[in-house]
Parts: sequence; structure tokens; C-alpha cells
Amino acid sequence: MTNVTIARSIRSSSTSAVSLLVVAAAALTGCGSSDSSDGKDPLKGDTAKAGTVVVGSNNFPESILLADIYGEALKSKGIKVSYKLNIGTREVTYGLIKNGTITVLPEYNGALLAYLDAKAAPQSADETNQAISAKLDPKLSLLVSSQAQDKDAIALNEATAKKYNLTDKSTIADLSGVAKDLVLGGSPEFQTRQQGLKGLKSSYGLDFKSFKALDAGGPLTVAALQKNNIQAADVFTTDPGIGKNKFVVLQDPKNLFGFENVTPLTYRSGLPAAGVSVLNDVSAKLDTETLVKLNGDVQNGDKDPLDVAKNWLASAGLS
Repeated sequence: MTNVTIARSIRSSSTSAVSLLVVAAAALTGCGSSDSSDGKDPLKGDTAKAGTVVVGSNNFPESILLADIYGEALKSKGIKVSYKLNIGTREVTYGLIKNGTITVLPEYNGALLAYLDAKAAPQSADETNQAISAKLDPKLSLLVSSQAQDKDAIALNEATAKKYNLTDKSTIADLSGVAKDLVLGGSPEFQTRQQGLKGLKSSYGLDFKSFKALDAGGPLTVAALQKNNIQAADVFTTDPGIGKNKFVVLQDPKNLFGFENVTPLTYRSGLPAAGVSVLNDVSAKLDTETLVKLNGDVQNGDKDPLDVAKNWLASAGLS
């Protein structure tokens, strides 16, 4: 999202340098950004200054928005906050929160569990969180999950859906006879994740014509799907562009993409008890309908996610 990137660049002087480091060190898409005034590289593993909660995000617009919500909620209660936003993918950010470089990170419980244990198959959000706690590094803590969910999903552009007579009632399994003719697009890491090509093969038996590495449900993926450079894509279900572009999202009856409740992940020793309470209050107020609206304000309304976060917190009585 161009506007998000510009907003982050204005609030940070280190975007370009960190972006190069992420690509070189992790071979993953994404750029780094930091709102902290010390100018330190967020990938060096420096722990947060005493008394400062460092809120991080992954490299896609909704994660940045959620990080702003968490950070501004903490600030409103007198907690000192700095930001390290748009850093990269989970493969990068999990290591950073584990070593204390980040204190708080917005997560999605199902995707986090798939990262920690690819074989896990929980049947509820509670089971998902219990399984995460069993695998989570002991220095970390998963707080209360919100009702808001943002799942990965397989979407087709309008022309492809019409060509194969597929609707939003159709399932991923309905691609079994046509996947060989379709180019699938998504983030580079989607190729190696169980909640990605591996799972589409093992759960649904799908082999696509090819895979095009783009971004994590972002503007590159959306544009490629619009232009039919790809015919199917990994998208996020809270993306307001789905309806706008008449994309058809397929049902996932085998629950490959699991439960994806927005949940704060924290570095235990870096977050005071008051901060835990604040973030749990945020989770109690955040639902999927709200998240879709807030995403729309940012991605379709061209609003700065920081402003959107502040306005929602005020309207929800959380600031």
C-alpha cells in the first residue's frame, strides 16, 4: 500500500537501510522501519530501553494498523512506547520478539501455531491458543485473542471464476481439475508454508501451473489478480479490495487456514501488568466487522493508519 509506506517513511529515517538488510539477511520480502529516536537497526537484536515498550509489525498494512492500535492504547495509559514497523515476515519478527528487540507484536493465532507446529490441527480458537502456549518460547506470552479474524484465503479474479463457473459457495477443492491451468500468486514464503502451497497440495491435492512471488496480500498481488497476470491469489479475508474488485473467495472446508484471531504476542519481561490489561481491553473491543472497516479507511480511504488507530481507540473508549 503506497500511502502506508509513505507514512511509515515520514515517521522513520531508517527504512531503506533496514529493507536492504532484511533482503540480504533473510531473503524475504519486506522493509524495516522504526519510530524510535535512537536510530538503531531493528534486526541487530538490541533489547528495548528500560521502561520502553517496543511495538513491532509485519510487512503488510493491517499489521501496521494493529501495531498502531496497540501502541497508541498503551501510550494513552502513560506507558512509554516506540515503534519498529513494517519489518518483515513472521520468520523475521518471531526472532526479534524472542530476543527482546520487540516487546509487542500483533499476531494471528492460527498462523503462529502453523509456524511453531506445522502438524497441529486444533478444532477451536481456544485449542489453537493452548497449542501455541505449549510450543511458545518461555520468554513470550500470548494474550487474550480478539473476536477479529483475518484468514488467508484463495481468491479468483472475476473472469477466472466465471470461466470455471465458481462462486463464493465453491470450495478450494473445486480447483482440483483446473489448478494445473492457473498461476497462483502470493508472498514468497507462501511457497514453503504448510498454510500455503504445501497445505494446498497435502490437503486438497492441488498443483498449480506456476507460482508468482509477489507480496503478502498487498498491492502487488491485488494488481496482478486484477490484470489476470495471475488467476488465483492468497488474500486476507479482511481486505476491503475483495468486494471492490469482485474477487471470488473460495471456501476452505478442510480448514487449512485454521483459526486466525488477532492476538497480541508479547515479550514477558518487557511489558508491565498495566500493559497486559490495556491490550486485553483492546482485544475485547475488536471484532472482524470493525477490522474490515478500519482496513477500508486505510486502504480505500487513503488515511494514515496512525490516525485511524487513534480515532477508533477514542470511539471505543480505549484512550
